[in-house]
Amino acid sequence: AAGVRYYGFSCHSHTPIPADAGAVLPTDMGEYRETVLRLRRAYAGRMEILLGLEWDSQSDVRPEGFDYWIGSVHYEKGPNGKYYAADWGREHFSACRDELCGGDALAVTELYYQEAARVAAMKPPILGHFDLIVKHNGDGALFDETSPRYRAAALEALHAADPAVSLLEMNTGGVSRGYRAAPYPAPFLLREWKEMGGRIILTADAHSADTVVSGYDQ
Repeated sequence: AAGVRYYGFSCHSHTPIPADAGAVLPTDMGEYRETVLRLRRAYAGRMEILLGLEWDSQSDVRPEGFDYWIGSVHYEKGPNGKYYAADWGREHFSACRDELCGGDALAVTELYYQEAARVAAMKPPILGHFDLIVKHNGDGALFDETSPRYRAAALEALHAADPAVSLLEMNTGGVSRGYRAAPYPAPFLLREWKEMGGRIILTADAHSADTVVSGYDQ
């Protein structure tokens, strides 16, 4: 109904993180695959359905046997075995800052981009919401997004990507859900990606039908 010609399902891959229970696919993704392929047959001739996966850096499954996969970072794991979510609220950021980083907020972002660089180096077809760490920082209260130190960490991670292989996701999900005024990634990252010869893919990161093409008209 939204006029979509190509629709990619990319549910979140399984992780061993207890808090993820119920929010991610099981380790056996057979039912997921069968459902998407059934829908592909049902919509044949009307739109093309793609079987995808959003693979998390903490996942315990391999992103194999899909039309495409999105490489994303949602967590930082501390030496204490605790996971700190990048997008679950300011309390997670603050806990990571205080428990792992000695109160240094920019160190939290550096840990995040170390994970992002690791995922980028895997050469995923799509690099997902590359600067997700800014999700809850719309007012700048958590850290300074213009800091040279922050930007250096983000750019170093971006340089781990291969622009000949990966597409950089321009993601409107943070806007449609009211967290940000502008989509991911930030303009300075987009400019650098362009200088690297990279291309982008526009996605809504839709978690509901009413946001399937959210922000596309902008």
